[in-house]
Amino acid sequence: MSRVKRSDASAAAAFLAPDALGLLLFIALPALLALMVGFFEVDGFGNVEWAGLENFRLMAGDGLLWKSFGITLGYAALFVPLAFFAGLGLALLVSEHFPGVAVVRAALFLPNAVSLVVIGLLWQFLLTDKTGAVAKLTGLDEVSWLGDPTLALLTLVLISVWFLMGYQMLIFLGGLQDIPREYYDAATVDGGGPWQRFRHVTWPMLRPTSFFVLVTSLINAVTGLQAFDLVYVLTSGGPANSTTTVVYYAYQQAFLFGRFGYASAICALLVVALGAITGALFALTRGGRFDA
Repeated sequence: MSRVKRSDASAAAAFLAPDALGLLLFIALPALLALMVGFFEVDGFGNVEWAGLENFRLMAGDGLLWKSFGITLGYAALFVPLAFFAGLGLALLVSEHFPGVAVVRAALFLPNAVSLVVIGLLWQFLLTDKTGAVAKLTGLDEVSWLGDPTLALLTLVLISVWFLMGYQMLIFLGGLQDIPREYYDAATVDGGGPWQRFRHVTWPMLRPTSFFVLVTSLINAVTGLQAFDLVYVLTSGGPANSTTTVVYYAYQQAFLFGRFGYASAICALLVVALGAITGALFALTRGGRFDA
């Protein structure tokens, strides 16, 4: 290796070292310790006993655990496409310059700048049965948005989309601004209308951005803050466990029932499942490059 290349490699290592150290100390090491705890019986009071694979065997017969996996899957199946297209649609709306566009962008992003606990308390107040602002504005006094098992999960999904769509709008907006204007001019000269320009220019050029949004949305839906914070504040997993996601179920096992080893085993299974799905997405799309 030449002296210049060694110098460049040293500079790169120096710049990467702080982030690498942070990832090691605050992500990799805690994840490894959590995996190790899954092989023990830990009650949170200093009692630790080797359990081997017992915590993992218990998961096979835990009906509530598999129900929570199903709820998480349903939540992700609704949230990911809704948040994706909401963010893309908003980005297309505010991509052009018009008076007050900066204010509109800031207003759309504002929910994402607020704590999810505050968001949860706000929507809890708005969705109060009979007396909440939503009930008064819509006239649906008999609808219990958070108390009906058939509506509670959908309500959480819609609140999550409202919370995250401003952030995804900014990601898509960055992707749109990276598309050379010459491509649109060439499409216009060839007679392409708005739909043709979107289909043949915007959408193909947004594929890497779309892949990033898709993967981060999936991770947010499964292990993100809204999969726990909103559930904790708004429904506490109810009614009738209809909004108990996997991460909330793991929290219950650890901090309500003192089964820290079992909760760690659940989280390990969740991470493996999420890693497998994410890896499959990378393999199928070549990391967002959909070309041959």
